[in-house]
Amino acid sequence: METLHWKRPEACADSNACPEIAMGPGAVYVRSSLLPEAVAQLTPAEWRDLVSAIRNGEFDV
Repeated sequence: METLHWKRPEACADSNACPEIAMGPGAVYVRSSLLPEAVAQLTPAEWRDLVSAIRNGEFDV
């Protein structure tokens, strides 16, 4: 895997429990700052679907 440049939401800048993403050629990588070695790889379409579902409240409890 190429060297990835991880980003986290600005709201998490000083926290240790944050989601992080990195963009690669043809893929989006997602991990937790608590377990950085566990990386999920999504296609751009899967990433768009995930973000859309989050924005639409599909994961709200």
